[in-house]
Formats: sequence, C-alpha cells, structure tokens
Amino acid sequence: MNGTTDPGTGDIAVHVVDDDPAIRDSLAWLLTSCGLLVTVWASGEDFLAAWSAAMRGCVVLDVRMGGLSGLDVLARLAAAGSLLPVIVLTGHGDVPLAVRSLKHGAFDFMEKPFDPAELTARVRAALDLETRRHADHLQARDLHARLDSLSPREREVMELMLGGSLNKQIADEIGIALRTVELHRARILEKFAVRSAVELAGRLAEVRRDERRGGAPEAGDPFAD
Repeated sequence: MNGTTDPGTGDIAVHVVDDDPAIRDSLAWLLTSCGLLVTVWASGEDFLAAWSAAMRGCVVLDVRMGGLSGLDVLARLAAAGSLLPVIVLTGHGDVPLAVRSLKHGAFDFMEKPFDPAELTARVRAALDLETRRHADHLQARDLHARLDSLSPREREVMELMLGGSLNKQIADEIGIALRTVELHRARILEKFAVRSAVELAGRLAEVRRDERRGGAPEAGDPFAD
C-alpha cells in the first residue's frame, strides 16, 4: 500500500485498486492533484486485508486483475456490509462486465481510457454518497444504543405506545398503575430525545431503513476463508 493517508484512521480517501502500476500512479496523481486523499493497492487481496468498518471514502477498482477479480472484491465487500461506494474500471466496450459489476453493487463504472474530468466528477459523487451513508450509519448506531438503554418494562410500554395504545390501555394491558405508565412513557421519550410517540416511530423507521441498506460490521474478519 502507498498513499497519503492511513486507511485505518477513518480519513476520507479514494482507495485505488489496480494491478497495473502505470494506472495506479496515473490515478493517484490525478486525484491527489484535485485535493483528494489517495491510497493505492496492487491487488484485491491487499485491499481486503486492510479493509475495516472504519475505512472511509470510496474505491476505484479495476475489474480485471490477477488473483481476485474486481467482481470478487465487490462480492466480498457487499457480504461484509461495506459502506464504501465502488467505481469499477472496465476495458473499452466491455459492457457485459460493466453490467455485472452494477448487479454486484458497484456505484458506477467507467471505461478505460477514461476522461480525467469525468472520473473526478464521479469520484466526488461517490464520496458525497459515502458521507450520507456514514451519517445514516452513525444515526442508526446511536438509536440502537438508546434502544439498549431501555429496561424490559420500558420496551414493553414502548411497543404498546408504537401500536397506538393510550396510557390507560397500556396500564390495563400489562397490569400496572396509570401513573407508572406515564413515568415509563416520559423516560422513553427522554432517552430518545423526542417529544411524542409519532416522532419516536419516525426515528425507529430510520433505523430499519439503514439496516435494509446494510451496515458495516464492528468487529471480526469478514474476509476470512
């Protein structure tokens, strides 16, 4: 690995993965000259060995490499829940392979030889997308922490609240005093920093949307055989 940033620090960088040193150097020079941080990798294996959930930015990935192909790398990143958008570089006229890369989850593809201005624009679009994904992921993680802070009784009350039950109905349903329900309800809203059950339902819906997109794992080696 070469580059201007440590991939483990969470810096937002463009991670160039290509087994052709001339292409790697060209991409690194182009993107660095545009003010972007860049790391370069000579193989998919090297990149995956360094990947972690903390890695930020986007990937510019050659689809045809010795060892793991670009499609192999895409598949492993998707299986690991990576949030990094991937721009795939394909040979001129290799449309079927480009289509396959999109089906494997690539953000975009470009044919070689590429137009420098167009590539730079697509890289910036990918970085913007990753910034939004990362913010959504952090928000979801925060909401999960708030969920974990609830007591079993608070969870029970919350589920009934979200189902539309009034305080008196909740008290009758679980056999506790109305005042106790009111206290639980107030603590639940306080823990989630919301003012109503409707607002709480909206925040929890955001968590579900993030989970459907797939979040990055926090630990473990997702690429171990």
